[in-house]
Amino acid sequence: MISRQQCRYEWQVFLLAVGFLTRLPVPADPDFSETKLNSASRYFPLVGLLVGVLAATFYGVALALFANVLIAVLLSMIASILITGSFHEDGFADSCDGFGGGWRSEDVLRIMKDSRIGTYGTVGLALILALKAASLAAMPSTFVVVAALLWGHVFSRWISTSYLLDLNYVRGEGKSKPLATMMPLKHWLYSGLPLLPLLMLVDLYSLMVLVVIALAFRWAFAVYLRRRIGGYTGDALGAAQQVVEIIVYLAFLL
Repeated sequence: MISRQQCRYEWQVFLLAVGFLTRLPVPADPDFSETKLNSASRYFPLVGLLVGVLAATFYGVALALFANVLIAVLLSMIASILITGSFHEDGFADSCDGFGGGWRSEDVLRIMKDSRIGTYGTVGLALILALKAASLAAMPSTFVVVAALLWGHVFSRWISTSYLLDLNYVRGEGKSKPLATMMPLKHWLYSGLPLLPLLMLVDLYSLMVLVVIALAFRWAFAVYLRRRIGGYTGDALGAAQQVVEIIVYLAFLL
């Protein structure tokens, strides 16, 4: 049986994950430790569920107020960006700049570390936000939009943390530093538990398409990261999260 002390410890670890991935206010941890910090990544998908629920709620409220799907989608996207502080979008933009503008691995890492956004980052970010809006607005019903938002925010964070299983962390400084550089397989599998209730929201065909495409991207991006920079960075994890989120939305349209 789990003790009260263990429950309190896990709750504090979860709050660390919330504070890292979002701008939501969380109380300071009086018993903060590096061990807790390194454990927080196993709660990233659960934080994604929280963000997905909030984004879906904003979508529903906006749709009721304005009776316009595109406006509701855009307001929901704005809400989720404000909630997360553009955390993953920033990583995606930095990755576009780094991989687009750098040839050697050290050049890629130097560009990704730069807080300024370049041409590749600007174009990439504009396109991926537009693709999010277009795909969500094309959903056939409110139910599908809500299901896609929940799956998108949870599944994408679960897949992005999988790179902690088998890739080396290649940069140890900067705002994009992850909470942990490695994750045990058992913890990663447990971290996917928030997906179980979401299985009721997706049909078998869409789920199969989603899993196949997401795993293919996961494998291809891992190969690319090893070849280009020898491992992963926090920005690369952000880029993976954004791409898998898009994969989820497109799978729900098939």
